[in-house]
Amino acid sequence: MKPIQVIAEAGVNHNGQPDLAFALIEAAARAGADMVKFQTFKAEALVTREAPKAAYQQQATGAAESQFEMLKRLELPFALHHELKAEAERLGLRFLSTAFDGESLRFLRDELGLELLKIPSGELTNAPFLLEHARSGCALIVSTGMATLAEVEEALGVIAFGRIAGAEEQPSSAAFRAAYTSVEGQAALRRDLTLLHCTSDYPAALESVNLRAMDTLHAAFGVPVGYSDHTQGASIALAAAALGAVVIEKHFTLDRTLPGPDHAASLEPLELAAMIQGIRAIGQALGDGIKRPTPTEYSTAQVARKSLVARTTIRAGERFKPEHIAILRPGTGMPPMRYWELLGRPASRDYEAGSLLDE
Repeated sequence: MKPIQVIAEAGVNHNGQPDLAFALIEAAARAGADMVKFQTFKAEALVTREAPKAAYQQQATGAAESQFEMLKRLELPFALHHELKAEAERLGLRFLSTAFDGESLRFLRDELGLELLKIPSGELTNAPFLLEHARSGCALIVSTGMATLAEVEEALGVIAFGRIAGAEEQPSSAAFRAAYTSVEGQAALRRDLTLLHCTSDYPAALESVNLRAMDTLHAAFGVPVGYSDHTQGASIALAAAALGAVVIEKHFTLDRTLPGPDHAASLEPLELAAMIQGIRAIGQALGDGIKRPTPTEYSTAQVARKSLVARTTIRAGERFKPEHIAILRPGTGMPPMRYWELLGRPASRDYEAGSLLDE
């Protein structure tokens, strides 16, 4: 089995400060993450100037400023991404960022050279943006927060079309459906796409998590499924790993008390490290699903299992009776499963009381 991949989601927890962004990368590396992920956007291309904040954003940062003003403060300059990516790679991390607009997407693909892109939950119904991601040629991780199963299928139809259709083919609902149901489209989706189950609430209440939806997504679409966790603490992420998530994404921060929309629902560095350690242990323990003894269990079986043993002295030719046979440790002789085979058969040789039978 492939190891569970852990994405340490720095997101906008850098608060627009380059030094904090670099510190987050270092913390992710120390915690043992596989990838560190930021968010790339131009506020002007993402939100209207009058758009309100989400309720959790208002709670964390107040309602005085608009969502646009908040996001403008949290933009990372394109030029800084090159330095962040270089630092992540120097520390052994894969650098990711989520684009929220076309210009940012093209920058990540064409200038930064990313080969893996993350589509956020809020863009799952943005068909033109999905299509641009699909045509990028990059592998995709797709979050499914706020979505019904039907909406996920529609999104995958757009992505399948983008993967297999020629440039001359016109996008349409019918074309998306045809691409999704085609053998070629299904193969394209399964080649390099991962879905993430997600509850888009910050923090997400436990009763809203519905981890069994991971199984539903996998059964419906046949692609790898992971989990993007917005609950407080690490227990639900660990449960998702135990249920078979191939990717775990978790927000982290250097300090939960820092100002900003996502800090309160994030793990601090030591908590992130503990979560990753737990995920690594779970990944080792999951195995391949084949029920069989491990090599170390064979020696244990010789001690813990039992054998057929002569209860009394038995002479050659004497027929075995129940009063002749005891079932005792160790397990190095005839297994008790063969007990009934012996009854009524003549002994092939003499046995002293307490000796292992070896008929």
